[in-house]
Amino acid sequence: MSSSATSPLAQATGTAARRSRTAVIALCWGLVLLDGIDTFIYGSVLPKMLGGHSLGLTPDAAGTIGSYANFGMLLGTILSGMASNWIGRRITVFISVAIFTLATLGTGWSQTSGQFGFFRFVCGFGLGALLPIAISYGMEFTSKGRRALATGVIMTAHQTGGALAPLIALWLVDDFGWRSAFIASAMPALILLPLALKRLPESPTNLLTRGRRADAELLAADFGTELPEVKANGTDKLDALKNLFRGSQWSTTLCFWLTSFAGLLLVYGVGQWLPKIMVDLGYDTGDSLLFSTFLNVGGICGMLIAGRTADKTGPRKVVIAWFVLTAAFVYLMGVKMPVGALYAVVFFAGLLLFSGQTMVYATVGTHHKDEDRPTALGWVSGMGRFGAIFGPWIGGALIEAGNADIGFTMYAGAALFGAVMMALAAFTIRARSAAQS
Repeated sequence: MSSSATSPLAQATGTAARRSRTAVIALCWGLVLLDGIDTFIYGSVLPKMLGGHSLGLTPDAAGTIGSYANFGMLLGTILSGMASNWIGRRITVFISVAIFTLATLGTGWSQTSGQFGFFRFVCGFGLGALLPIAISYGMEFTSKGRRALATGVIMTAHQTGGALAPLIALWLVDDFGWRSAFIASAMPALILLPLALKRLPESPTNLLTRGRRADAELLAADFGTELPEVKANGTDKLDALKNLFRGSQWSTTLCFWLTSFAGLLLVYGVGQWLPKIMVDLGYDTGDSLLFSTFLNVGGICGMLIAGRTADKTGPRKVVIAWFVLTAAFVYLMGVKMPVGALYAVVFFAGLLLFSGQTMVYATVGTHHKDEDRPTALGWVSGMGRFGAIFGPWIGGALIEAGNADIGFTMYAGAALFGAVMMALAAFTIRARSAAQS
């Protein structure tokens, strides 16, 4: 980081600058809220769609369509980090939000399962493109010692959206049909996107890498941030991607990817199929939808707890501990118990599950240089999307085969795998540091 002696930007402190940075975080929070609603609304309306045989869907076909959305997310996350380096983070955010908003509307208007699957794929592409850039914004517009917390705060929006989605379904679906839930989910973007277009700044780091230092200094002065020491990318548009594999960094990158695979398998497998599995296990439909709300409310609390803890102890340690505990609570979700006790188990599972995956992003974001961060986050999220594809698919296959009762056991095993992979990532980092010392 530049010192105050060499950069006038470090002198730009005070209430106005802090408010400007808070506004950036708030805008990112609002955009990720839209992401969360659109991500979880599908799972919230699935019981009603399957019960009414809407569009001819079966559990297996519904799981496949969920995988379409996550395959779209895979492409979106991989491309967004690199695209933001080329055309700017700001325009990348606007394009991604516009894509998933229009696609969500298209989902609500679909007349065939083919159209429905296509629009969920396109929606996934836009959703996947947004998240790495929003996290990068949060890390850049906050102090270095609070980056994990900033990541957690922004991701509370995703879980808030997840908590709202089943409530939207409960409010609308019985009276207006499943289509109304998708259309209502897209409406807030019509207000928030123009606001973000007006108020969201470009990334100073991105301006630096594109050779626009004067603009970066002016922007950073307005927001009271210091400029990182980065170099212009020049003609090598893939330099940030290459940095993920240079030297022995490839081994750490691979471990990060496998951890993200396990985490997103959990997030999207449990998130999509929790209501349906609970119905199949004998719980009331209303309770099953509220389980999703409790899962996501737990996720909101977990983001804040994990973020503060990670800034103090390091995000890698939090990921390992959280994933081990997630395995225990997810397994307990499949054990028959009183409904009140199960609500508590689901809450704590959500507290650990979502924030554990978020701290994977915090780990990657703090591990890489500022100019490499969007690409690193995009790829770790993108590779994790293979887990997001596999999780809903295997959940649908288990339900179709009448084996919903073993679904939570499988998801618990994925959590343990994620803990092992992050432990191996920590080992490769220590080994590389020892070799360089």
